[in-house]
Order: sequence, then C-alpha cells, then structure tokens
Amino acid sequence: MFTFPIEAVRRVIARGKQDAVANGGFRTPDQGTKTGEDDQPGFWLIGDQGVYIMSNGKLAEGQNPLVVYSTECHPKGDPDWWDYKRRHFGRDDGVEFIDAGLLIPSFDRNFGATHLGIQLSENEISFTLITR
Repeated sequence: MFTFPIEAVRRVIARGKQDAVANGGFRTPDQGTKTGEDDQPGFWLIGDQGVYIMSNGKLAEGQNPLVVYSTECHPKGDPDWWDYKRRHFGRDDGVEFIDAGLLIPSFDRNFGATHLGIQLSENEISFTLITR
C-alpha cells in the first residue's frame, strides 16, 4: 500500500484545477497536453523513481506540476524504495489516473481521516482512509 497525507492529496488536486483554469485544461498521460471531453480534475499515481502523485492541470512553459511522494516509496531518504515499488507497484514504470470525484466526497465525510491508502492489484486500485 502507498499512503499520502489527505491534505497533500487535496493540494495536488487543487493545483491541477488551478493550472487547468490558468492554462486551458487538463493533461492526460497518453495525450500530452491535449484537452478533450474526458479531461477532468484528479491526479496521476506514478511509479518510476519512487511512487508519487502528480497534479494533472495543463502547465505553462517552464512550469512544474505539484508532486507528492508516498510515505513508503521516496527515493531520497528511503533506501528500500526500489524493492517496495517493485513489490507493490510492479517492475515496470506506470501511470494511473485517479478521478478527484472518487475521493473528495469520502474525504469530506470522514474528517478524522488523515491519510489516503492506495493499494494496487493486477486488476484494480483500492482506496482506504486511514487515521493516524
């Protein structure tokens, strides 16, 4: 499982929305910066050098997206990040889009939750709200 502070997830989603308003829409991993009907607020769960979430709003020239690493899989400061990523995300790099509409209502109903847990299986992604 990969965990992220809920406030950080909210910031990533908000940043994506701000970037989309300022720069003309949302990016999708397989369409680059193309805006279309399926573009929506959310974030990408990415596994490559660690596992992290990234804002998905279209970016201005030279601008960087907001990135937040999972608690368990940050390449700086976690010597076991590669093994953890491989065991829980897979050997290959990958990107999964997470729709903000799937998470924000749960966050808003569960004020005591502090972290979002994301677990990947071969066929699905599941979410858990965690209180720490």
